[in-house]
Amino acid sequence: MDGIDLARSTSMGETEKITINMSVVDLGKVDLLVQEGFYQNRTDFIRSQLSNLEAEVKDSITRNAYVLGIMGCSKDDLEKDIANGVKRKYYVVGMMVIENDVTPEIADQAIEAIKVRGVFRAPESVKAILADRIQ
Repeated sequence: MDGIDLARSTSMGETEKITINMSVVDLGKVDLLVQEGFYQNRTDFIRSQLSNLEAEVKDSITRNAYVLGIMGCSKDDLEKDIANGVKRKYYVVGMMVIENDVTPEIADQAIEAIKVRGVFRAPESVKAILADRIQ
């Protein structure tokens, strides 16, 4: 299996490099479509396929109560939740960022669950304390 390196675009224009495995025949098909001018490059092919499934993606986001885009959590946000007795579940399609000012103790008290389809960034100590709650 050969891989294709692609970049996923976030709503802020940031990209993440990914690697996918394809059979040499499937990779050849993609390259043939690029050569014939149907797509600008391999990444354009993948983006086109996602666009074709936009309705299904939106349906799933709604059904599963996901946030679409970039979700950020700061120390202040989580401290407010703790003060209000709220423990949150975060379901994100895109990127979730827990800021560096968040301590493991605050995260432990304020976050019930995290499910990210995309990129999850947080201090390693926070990821460690939440490990059993990250899906």
